[in-house]
Amino acid sequence: MTRLLVPFILLALAAPAQEPFSGESAYKLTAEVVALGPRPPGSAAARKMHALIVDKLRGWGWQVEEDAFTANTPIGRLPMKNIIARRPGTQGGRMLVVSGHTDTKKLAINFVGANDAGSSTGFLLELARIFRSARLKHDLVLVFFDGEEAIRDWSATDSLYGSRRLAARWLKENTLSRIEALINVDMIGDKDLVLLRESYSSEPLQRLIWSIAREFGYGRHFGNTGWAVEDDHVPFLKLGVRAVNLIDFDYGPNNSWWHTDEDTMDKLSPKSFEIVGKVVVEALKRLDR
Repeated sequence: MTRLLVPFILLALAAPAQEPFSGESAYKLTAEVVALGPRPPGSAAARKMHALIVDKLRGWGWQVEEDAFTANTPIGRLPMKNIIARRPGTQGGRMLVVSGHTDTKKLAINFVGANDAGSSTGFLLELARIFRSARLKHDLVLVFFDGEEAIRDWSATDSLYGSRRLAARWLKENTLSRIEALINVDMIGDKDLVLLRESYSSEPLQRLIWSIAREFGYGRHFGNTGWAVEDDHVPFLKLGVRAVNLIDFDYGPNNSWWHTDEDTMDKLSPKSFEIVGKVVVEALKRLDR
């Protein structure tokens, strides 16, 4: 009997249970970021946010890469920074990537961007918190993109600065071929959560996520209608990566809170974070099998 218990105890110590995704925690992490104020690329608040993200990730034991770069924009060269966090898998080789952007659009108003992009930042930090001990078979990589927003008007060259950079870099480094799936999150904190069935996304990957949502009783929050939304998943899709975008692009009456000073924490709900978080965590586990 003793000889059976010892290996069991050692196994339990080697593979601690992963904590459940907490919507309350994700909401509080988002609030911590939003309290810094508007966070457009190159701003003092953006630098404070990057330092906060890196500090939390390293405190939770993640391998952290700060990928600083300078982007050519319509208003000149701007410093930007992607933050890439990695937890090696137990078997390695393949990668599961969850991404989102951290920057707020530069506007002539007090745009603190609670949903866009505070929610994606808080969401990724909560994933980092709950996976700080537990591991998957595949490497788990969390990417905090800078420069998703257009500096002036959305175009192929004025948007997605961070994701375009990383996709090109990972192609050159032969990293893209290791990606099993990429899940991008954007604007997922809305109290009235209904995610688009975004049509650029990989259909098999989207089908998996939507089926998990139905199993969990969250079907009404994962819509059956939608349209193509250019977001940080697109540069990876163009290079053959299986990727999906989770986005609620109906924020306020007739989307009237998007890119306005109405995008504040009171419009968000811990429950929305929890719904998306539980579904994404389950999708990661199934993709890891």
